[in-house]
Amino acid sequence: MAGTVGLAAVIMGAGLGLAAADTSAADDAGVIVCPSVVDRLPAVPAAARAEVDRDLQALETQLAEANARLVSSQGQGGPNFVDNAILGPLVSKRTAAIERIAISIGRQGQRPAGLEQFATCELVAAGQAGGSGADDVAATTPPAALPEVPAADGAGVIVCPSVVDRLPAVPAAARAEVDRDLQALETQLAEANARLVSSQGQGGPNFVDNAILGPLVSKRTAAIERIAISIGRQGQRPAGLEQLATCELRED
Repeated sequence: MAGTVGLAAVIMGAGLGLAAADTSAADDAGVIVCPSVVDRLPAVPAAARAEVDRDLQALETQLAEANARLVSSQGQGGPNFVDNAILGPLVSKRTAAIERIAISIGRQGQRPAGLEQFATCELVAAGQAGGSGADDVAATTPPAALPEVPAADGAGVIVCPSVVDRLPAVPAAARAEVDRDLQALETQLAEANARLVSSQGQGGPNFVDNAILGPLVSKRTAAIERIAISIGRQGQRPAGLEQLATCELRED
């Protein structure tokens, strides 16, 4: 078939590995960047996907929290403060999350080797890692997207419009909620594609519409509404996102 389960998720997930600090902070705070883990993973067995998704999201959350601490602690401690109080604990947390990812995949197949080298992060000087350019606005990290196990020939693939690409700048206070719902959209799509494969040959001509696409649109509508509400609480509510809820089945 033309692609893998969760094709739209793979497209949206390019470029993981950096969470920008809140740009309302002083310009010289810099930003912590970490190597991308998702780009180094093998195909993830379906039985391990949920656990791996959780730990990939944990990596993003850890990085966002470290960058927030970097900003809030400016001027504190001595010359080794960032290494000892921020980067050191971050590496420990990332090492644990990466180990869980390797274990989860290894339970179902070949354990990936060498992932531990991606635990170490670095502080990059301001201006070298880019930024959103607006006060009190932070870049939203795209949701983690996994290399998926190829679907059976003839199943086709469900694709959905990108939501993250249509969002305005996300206020820092709304970032965590928006990230969770963007991740929910990816999980919903992956589950729908898994159902598409596992249910091949079942039902009548309307089975996919009624049992897979219909429920997927309902779930996406709810997640997209939560995203709009989260952003609207802190600023201008984005309009027209609901049109991105509808997905389609693309044949081989």
